[in-house]
Amino acid sequence: MSFASQVAGACRQIPRRLQLLLPPLLVFLLFNALVRLGLLFFNGQWSLLLPWRLLPILGIGLLFDLGVATFFLPLLGWLLLAWPARRATGLRWALLALLLPLCGVMVFVGTAEFTFWNEFASRFNFIAVDYLVYTNEVLGNIRESYNLPLLLGGVVLLALAAWALLVCRLNRLSRAWDGSGTSWRQRLAAALVLALAPALAYVVLDERYKEFSADAQANELAGNGYFDFWHAFWHNEIDYARFYSMLPAGDAASELALELGSPEAAHPFDREVVHEGPEKRLNVVLVSVESLSASFLGSFGNQEGLTPNLDRLAREGLLFTRLYATGTRTVRGLEALSLSVPPTPGHSIVKRPDNANLFTVGEVFKTKGYEPLYIYGGYGYFDNMNAFFGGNGYTVVDRTALKAADIHFENIWGVADEDLFTLALRELDQRAAAKQPFFAHVMTTSNHRPFTYPEGRIDIPSKTGREGGVKYTDWAIGDFIDRAKKKPWFDDTVFVIVADHTHNGRGRQELPPENYHIPMVIYAPKHVAPGRVESIASQIDVAPTLLGLLNFSYHSRFFGQDILREGRTHQRALLANYQTVGYYEQGRVVELKPGGRSRVVDADTGRELADDALGHRLRDEAIAYYQVASDAYKKGLLRIAAAPLH
Repeated sequence: MSFASQVAGACRQIPRRLQLLLPPLLVFLLFNALVRLGLLFFNGQWSLLLPWRLLPILGIGLLFDLGVATFFLPLLGWLLLAWPARRATGLRWALLALLLPLCGVMVFVGTAEFTFWNEFASRFNFIAVDYLVYTNEVLGNIRESYNLPLLLGGVVLLALAAWALLVCRLNRLSRAWDGSGTSWRQRLAAALVLALAPALAYVVLDERYKEFSADAQANELAGNGYFDFWHAFWHNEIDYARFYSMLPAGDAASELALELGSPEAAHPFDREVVHEGPEKRLNVVLVSVESLSASFLGSFGNQEGLTPNLDRLAREGLLFTRLYATGTRTVRGLEALSLSVPPTPGHSIVKRPDNANLFTVGEVFKTKGYEPLYIYGGYGYFDNMNAFFGGNGYTVVDRTALKAADIHFENIWGVADEDLFTLALRELDQRAAAKQPFFAHVMTTSNHRPFTYPEGRIDIPSKTGREGGVKYTDWAIGDFIDRAKKKPWFDDTVFVIVADHTHNGRGRQELPPENYHIPMVIYAPKHVAPGRVESIASQIDVAPTLLGLLNFSYHSRFFGQDILREGRTHQRALLANYQTVGYYEQGRVVELKPGGRSRVVDADTGRELADDALGHRLRDEAIAYYQVASDAYKKGLLRIAAAPLH
C-alpha cells in the first residue's frame, strides 16, 4: 500500500479515533464566548450588542479561541491515538482525570480576566506579565479586595459543572469509541498533524486581527486572554525603530528642535534653559497621588463632595485645568514627572535595565544644592522604584523606615496616606533642621483597590469603593498641609499636587484624552498667586514648569516645556496605552502603533480623519518626539554628562 493511500486511510480513521476531542473543544469555545459576552455586559457598552458589531467580536474571538485550543488538544489527541482499542473503559477515566484540571484552569483564567478587566479595561497585557514578578502584592490585593472564599468557591463550582458536562458526553461517546483497525503509521500521521496545529496557529494568528474596529473596547473583547498574555510576555520590550513609523533621523531631530525651540538640531533635547533674574531658593514637595482623575474634583464639576481639601487648595493655589497623564500606570507617571520624557513603547524606563545616572529633575535640584528624596508608603522594591530613584541620586525612604508604632493602618500596598505624610514630615523636619534645602517626591497609595483606610476619618466606610479611596486621600492631603503650615519651613516651600494617572482606562478609542485628564495644583501662599492655567499640557511638562517657577537656569535634557511660558502658545499632550503611543493637539489624536501603523482621529469621537495638511504635520511632530526619545535612551544620551552633547 502506498504512503498516500495510507494517509487517506488514516484520515478516514481519525474522526473515530479522535472523536472524543470534540466535547472538550466545544466546551472551551463556548466558555470563552460566554466570557467575552460577560465582559461586554460588565463593560456596559450596549451598542456592541448590535448584530453587525457583535458578530465580528464573536467571529474573531472564535478564531483566537481555536488557535489557543490547538495548544492543549494534542495532549489529549496523542493519548487517544496511543490508547489500546480494547481498553475503552480505562480511556474514559484517563480522559476525565486530565480534563478536571483543564476545566479548573479554564474557569480560573476566565475569572482572572474579569478582575483584570475591572482594573484595566483590557484583556491581559504586559501589566499581567509584570504582576507575575510581584505575586505577593498582587495576591494580597486580590485577597483584600474580593471575598476570596466566595471567589474561589465559584471557580471550583463552575469548573466542576463544566467537568460534569464533559463526563456526561464522554460517557456516551466512549462506549461507542472504536480505535481498532488503525495502523501505527496512520496514528503517526495523525500525531504529526496534531503537533503541527499549534505551530500553524502560532504563525497564522496575529494580534492585529483584533483591530477590526475604531472602537477600542470592541477590539479588546475580540481577543483571547491566553493569547494576549503570551503575546505580551514575548513582546513587552519594543524597539521603536523596528516597529513604529519613522522619519529620516535628521528630519526627526529638526522637527523636534522646532517643537522645543532648541538651536541644536542634532540633539534638540540637549539645550540651555536660561531665566533672567535671581533664583527662588524654595523647598519643593511634589505629591503624586495614586489614580486621581480630574473628574473626582469639585473644581472640575464633580458634585459628590469627594475632594473638599483639594478644591480649597485649587482655589488658593494655581490650578492647571488641562493637564494629561502620559499613561495608565504609576511607573509611567513617575517616569514623566522625574525624567520629562515621552512614554516610549514597552516598559516605563523606571522598570528597564541600565536606567541609572539619568538626567532627572532631582539631578537639577542636586546641582543647586538640594537633597532630592523619594518617599513612598509601600515597599519600594515594587515596580523597581527603589532601584530607579536610588540609582538616580535620590535618597529613598519607604515603608521600612516606619516602626509599628508609627502606623495607624496598612494594606498590601503600604501604609495609609496619613502615615506616609507623617513619615514625610519627619524627613523634611530633619533636612530643615540641618538647613538642607530639599526636593521631596512623595507617592501615595491609599486610592487603590482594595480602598481601605482608618475608620473615622471620613463619612464613607473603608473598603466600600473608589469614592472612599478618593475622599480619604483628599482628607490625608488636607491634614498634611494643615500640619505642614505649623512648620518653620512651610512659608519657603512650594507644594505640587498632581496625579500619577487616572482611575479609568475605558474608552471607545485607543487614547481618549478625557480618560487621561488629571489635576495639578501648585500651592505656595507666600510665592504663588491663585489662578487657573487653561493650557493643554502633559506630565512631561511638570518638571520644566516647576523649575521655571523657581526661575532656575540649567542645562536641560528634558523633552517637556514650561507650561507657564512656551506652553501657553504651544499646547499639546503625549499619551500612551500599552503599545499605542499618541499625541494630542488641536482636537486631534495621532496614534502610533506597531507595524509602522498610524492614524489621526478626532479627540472627542475617535473617528478617523482624512490625512490633510494638519494631520500630516501632527503625525510628523508625534513621530519626532517618540523617535528621538527612544533613540536617545537606547544610545545613553539621557544620562548625566559632564559636558553638553553638542
